[in-house]
Amino acid sequence: MTGTDHAVLVLRLAAPLQSWGGPSRYNQRETRPQPTKSGILGLLAAAEGRNREASLTDLVGLQLGVRVDQPGTLLRDYHTYSDYRGVPLLSAKTNAKGQQTRTTPAKHTGVTRRFYLQDAVFVAALRGPKTLVHSLDEAVRNPFFPLCLGRRSCPPTGPVSLGLRTDSPLKEALESVPWQAGSHRRQQAQSTTVSLEATIEDPAGDHTALDVPDTYNLKTGTRYARRDIRHLWLTVPTGRTQPAHPDTDTGAGRYPDHDPFALLGW
Repeated sequence: MTGTDHAVLVLRLAAPLQSWGGPSRYNQRETRPQPTKSGILGLLAAAEGRNREASLTDLVGLQLGVRVDQPGTLLRDYHTYSDYRGVPLLSAKTNAKGQQTRTTPAKHTGVTRRFYLQDAVFVAALRGPKTLVHSLDEAVRNPFFPLCLGRRSCPPTGPVSLGLRTDSPLKEALESVPWQAGSHRRQQAQSTTVSLEATIEDPAGDHTALDVPDTYNLKTGTRYARRDIRHLWLTVPTGRTQPAHPDTDTGAGRYPDHDPFALLGW
């Protein structure tokens, strides 16, 4: 149900690199193929200048929809690390005093693997109370802390906010936003429309996502709750006034609107 007391904030999440962490920790840091609710709420909290101990109750109540305008490709970043003093690395074990002990046998070099999405573009729509959504839009346009897409090393490219929309279902809000893919991907479009994958928060959804944070407090750690979602495809204009090959829309000897590489962002 929609009404005049709610509104929708639309964000463009694009960068050379972005990483939306899942349950992975320590030396193996993975990324999910789409922005997580935890990551997006973290961006909003940073924009408002909230500290890590601040309550997230109002933000958690926002309804989220994400559209994949350009999925990008997966990048693995390989690191080695060591102590500059040449001493053995600390282990994950602690002694009776709670102090970390040195590795046994001595280990002087560690390996960490971090995964990123490169050249990906997403559109996120957040539906909530109008007063809250308006304040978030203002904060994103004038952020208190630098904004990042999942990790501090992933600043966004270009303005993040695409503005406010009057209250509407998330599906309609995402369909109303022009295609945000990069120029290279747009030039490859052959048809007048493109089908884009989307994920929408829906109490009646048949899938779940474990990405709703209770806090960002580093001392207590974050515990994640589940939310119901559904996956769907949205049809959005490409900006072409006519297809590159007119006969592809008639189906005469061809498969109309079928691009097996579209999901790869080619």
